[in-house]
Amino acid sequence: MERAWLVAPARLHAWPELVAERARLPDRAGVYAWYFDRDAIPAIVPCEGAQAVGSRVLLYVGIAPGGPAPAHAPPARSNLRTRLRTHFAGTARRSTLRLSLGCLLAERLALRAVLDGSEAALSAWLAEHARVAWLEHAEPWTVELDAIRHVDLPLNLQHNRDHRFHAVLSRARRDAKAGAAGCDTLRRT
Repeated sequence: MERAWLVAPARLHAWPELVAERARLPDRAGVYAWYFDRDAIPAIVPCEGAQAVGSRVLLYVGIAPGGPAPAHAPPARSNLRTRLRTHFAGTARRSTLRLSLGCLLAERLALRAVLDGSEAALSAWLAEHARVAWLEHAEPWTVELDAIRHVDLPLNLQHNRDHRFHAVLSRARRDAKAGAAGCDTLRRT
């Protein structure tokens, strides 16, 4: 499959550069890969065996839209531009990546779960420590499934139940939600 871009991306993009160059983010379907500064990743996240580019480690792959639309449904509005904006600067309610990172970084960033609002501390952490690459693709779910099967992706939960970190991350997310009475957005305490 098209795994080469994933394990050896031509370029990793930081959020500040994407904000400055809005046109760089495509408004098309595709798959994206999240790399994080190795020294900023919480120690609980297993990084051995993960793909690395320099000092950054690949931990998560996502898609936009989320899957093939049923024949009777309107076309999905999600695309690479909207998904990456949501992950970098949105809320944990709309981003499984933000929810997972918020749970893992809660103590370090002094986060607690609340019902609404974006989390500035988490957005700042992502802007500093996360980089993203993407591939435009008409059926990104096929690329995502292939990546999950063949690349070590500890922050992916869906389709990744056999990963050694799945139970730990699932429990952390469940505990955070239970502690916040079902809230799934993070805010600084």
